[in-house]
Amino acid sequence: MAYLVLAVAILSEVIATVSLKLSEGFSKPLPSVLVVVGYLAAFTALGAVLKLGLPVGVVYAIWAGAGVALVAVIGAVFLGESVTAVQIGGIALIIGGVVALELGGAH
Repeated sequence: MAYLVLAVAILSEVIATVSLKLSEGFSKPLPSVLVVVGYLAAFTALGAVLKLGLPVGVVYAIWAGAGVALVAVIGAVFLGESVTAVQIGGIALIIGGVVALELGGAH
């Protein structure tokens, strides 16, 4: 259950972040509303995940790492932003670090 709520937090944060770009400095109403609603939902869900007992270090690493990777992919695929090989390598390192945190906590 906690990981499902974490997925909601991640998706909400990604929607909010992409909407921030699309809001063009909060000059477009719908993306601007999505920014506020998305971040409120993300932090509410993140708080719920922590209340369910997952360790804050693991939760934050998964949330931030997945968010960075998803926003980079969305930026490249849908917003025409460039992604270099070095950036792809960095995303891979972030994912590897998140996996290491998760596996390192298992006993």
